[in-house]
Amino acid sequence: MEDKILGSEERSKALEYEQFIELRSRVLEHLAHIQETAEAIAVLDSLGSLAETARLFNYTRPVLNETRNLFIRDGRHPVLDQNLTSGERFVPNDVTLEPEESRLILITGPNMAGKSTYLRQTALLTLMAQIGSFLPAASAEIGLVDRIFTRIGASDDIARGQSTFMVEMNETSLILNNATERSLVILDEIGRGTSTFDGLSIAWSAAEHLHDHIGARCLFATHYHEITALAQSRSAVKNYNVAVKEWNQQIIFLRKILPGCAEKSYGIQVARLAGLPENVIARAKEVLQQLESGHQPAESVKEVPVATSVPAKTRKKAVSDADAGQMSLFG
Repeated sequence: MEDKILGSEERSKALEYEQFIELRSRVLEHLAHIQETAEAIAVLDSLGSLAETARLFNYTRPVLNETRNLFIRDGRHPVLDQNLTSGERFVPNDVTLEPEESRLILITGPNMAGKSTYLRQTALLTLMAQIGSFLPAASAEIGLVDRIFTRIGASDDIARGQSTFMVEMNETSLILNNATERSLVILDEIGRGTSTFDGLSIAWSAAEHLHDHIGARCLFATHYHEITALAQSRSAVKNYNVAVKEWNQQIIFLRKILPGCAEKSYGIQVARLAGLPENVIARAKEVLQQLESGHQPAESVKEVPVATSVPAKTRKKAVSDADAGQMSLFG
């Protein structure tokens, strides 16, 4: 009886493993049929999901052709259109890219205004059209693209000794050396990680190369307003900007892409929205005015209070009140 009790668990595991081996052998005999069935179910599931989404959110059927046009009317971002958490309603926008008149669009405007959303939305809708999906747009004509190239965001690769700027340049190099006239290129800032003149020069030269030598359809968002002068010397370069409205030293984002250049980048207003101290904002305005007038920024004439010692008891209470959620490093 002791042998039966002590050996039952081991015999149970051995029997279970034998049955598993038998089942695996039987599955292998029908492997090809199982894989074909799984693939068919996966395709049906994907197409069914796209169809259900199109029905629920009023998508439209795009026209695909062999041209190099890319026209989208009232396009919407397929994710943000349904998942905005800020209480805003998504603002649709048009896209007009065609080889002779507007194959390279320069987009200016402040941070947070919607430039990146517009760029990614265009790339997503192009991809969706070419996998057979309907699109969140009033209408769309998509000339087939061979590849979609993107240079978006900022990241480094310190394990390989590459700075943020080097990663950015590697991505730009990949695009300029591999894109064709049938490609769609999305550039969300070039040249930010170096000096202003260096960055501007690289961004300007890259834009010229895309227009003159590659001929790819391209959306290029930039804060270098000087580059917008390319529209005066290049026939297929057009300037667009994200509309904003100033009110009481604040900016209101209208999220609409309109023809023309932005007058400025509104960086200080965005810094205020982020919560920078008011004295920093005020000083930044002074420095900006001096720089724009061609002068070296002068030192602030405001008196800086001299630091005085604070009793330990008072300091602990201040830390407790101001940073209740933080672990104090002192005291």
